[in-house]
Amino acid sequence: MTQRTATPILCLTGPTAAGKSAAALALAQRWPIEIIVMDSATLYRGMDIGTAKPDRAEQARVRHHLIDILDPAQHYSAARFATDATRLIAEIEARGHRPLLCGGTLLYWKALREGLHDLPGADPQLRAELDARARRHGWPALHADLARVDPATAARLAPHDSQRLQRALEIFHTSGRPMSHWLAQPARPLLPGRSFVTLSLEPGRRDALHARIAQRFDAMLQAGLLEEVESLMARPDLHPGLPAIRCVGYRQLWEHLQGRMPLPEAREQAIAATRQLARRQLTWLRAQSERQRIDGLAADATRQVVDAVAQALKAPGPEPVWTSTPV
Repeated sequence: MTQRTATPILCLTGPTAAGKSAAALALAQRWPIEIIVMDSATLYRGMDIGTAKPDRAEQARVRHHLIDILDPAQHYSAARFATDATRLIAEIEARGHRPLLCGGTLLYWKALREGLHDLPGADPQLRAELDARARRHGWPALHADLARVDPATAARLAPHDSQRLQRALEIFHTSGRPMSHWLAQPARPLLPGRSFVTLSLEPGRRDALHARIAQRFDAMLQAGLLEEVESLMARPDLHPGLPAIRCVGYRQLWEHLQGRMPLPEAREQAIAATRQLARRQLTWLRAQSERQRIDGLAADATRQVVDAVAQALKAPGPEPVWTSTPV
């Protein structure tokens, strides 16, 4: 194993709106970094504003992977991310560059680090049948179905967690065994022998993060988020049951455009849902004792991230040219 491939795999994570993008761009000014985006929303084409996707200028400054790889009608999974990221890490290092995983979809990070279980493959016809049943009876009814055949998995899934409910039922019906059986088997490691450095941007003050979340969503509305959702609604193949349309902000504005709530209420619900997402992310991160926590809202947060990476890599690199970058 070469010195390059023996270096730690870097991950920059944290709750939504914590400043990950700005810190990642600062790292790319100092080292030859390529970013593997660890985000379940920026995967989708045509969903740019509401996902805070890196713009063309940012993508021109540093190469980003796993952006705009799917149509909003398509599905993705943590297992597919782990497989894609493993391949990309090898390709990036073969080019003499350093991979940086950056994003807040922590289930993706977990799958990459812990490896994959050999679960049964997808069955598109069965998925379509489950979707049709959910449209007729609602996802809580399918949650009740899952509780009868796989109570352990049902107990950890919310009644409206459509994507995971669908997958758990698919696994049971295609294999005859519940998901809990498959997850009890040893996982297959994807990056054996590699170490990881996880830098987590976490706000020192929760109210400051909440204020930033509200400000960012209002900026998205001003930038044309409502029109972006309208363009998605114009497609007959898209509906609220899809993972893309369930993304925070899109779901609430979709309901507004359906006439189910006024825009001010949709705005408030979207901001509240984003705060709940940030809370879940922080809860998950606090359970990761090996992470290095940095206050993402501190004035010197970017400098702290650069210093932490330099320490991890034991390579100071050239001095950066500091510029103002969006968060």
